[in-house]
Amino acid sequence: MDKLMSQREVKQAQVLELLKEDKISQQEASKRLGITTRQVCRLTKRYQTAGLAGLVSKKRGRASNRRLDEAIRAQVIDLIGTHYRDVVPTLACEKLAELHGIKLSVESTRQMMIQAGYWRPKKGGADCTLLVFIDDATGRLTQLRFAPTETTLGYMHVLHDHILAHGLPVALYSDKHSIFRINAKEADPEAETQFSRAARNVFTLTARKPKGVWSALIRLYKTG
Repeated sequence: MDKLMSQREVKQAQVLELLKEDKISQQEASKRLGITTRQVCRLTKRYQTAGLAGLVSKKRGRASNRRLDEAIRAQVIDLIGTHYRDVVPTLACEKLAELHGIKLSVESTRQMMIQAGYWRPKKGGADCTLLVFIDDATGRLTQLRFAPTETTLGYMHVLHDHILAHGLPVALYSDKHSIFRINAKEADPEAETQFSRAARNVFTLTARKPKGVWSALIRLYKTG
């Protein structure tokens, strides 16, 4: 055997010898070695088959996975610093795989770039909803407001701002959100929401969108 045994492996050999000579039980061997009886059985088989060599870790003499990981990490950081320090992690990840044969997840690449100072993570804010008013005649945006969620009060605020800036609309086209109409099948056809009741004597509220509004919305969301 050309590999030196560790103190732990020497102790295993001593305990297994006692077990072999029936001087201790498997339970006692398990207790002395700090392992389960099933692990004791596996060690015993290896010891019976290969002697002391069966107890020596097969990993000894190999570069550890951690050391290999550190080497790859150093190479990746060097490549990013040289070629990709100004690109987003997704693109850096793609180029590492495509041009250098290093396949990593986007998240691993991102973490390395952050730790090396090549990428500053964006502070994520809470999700929000964009409330949009569009003039269907011109396709022009008249009001925008970010809100935590779609609510009657939120749309009232946007409508208020629109009226102050552009005057009262002749009609307001909405989607079929429950803020604007009662959607329950068994509901009274004449039933009104808080928003539709407030709008009734001021302008017409209808749950459909003219084609011009759809086009404007598509352009708006493509801009992002």
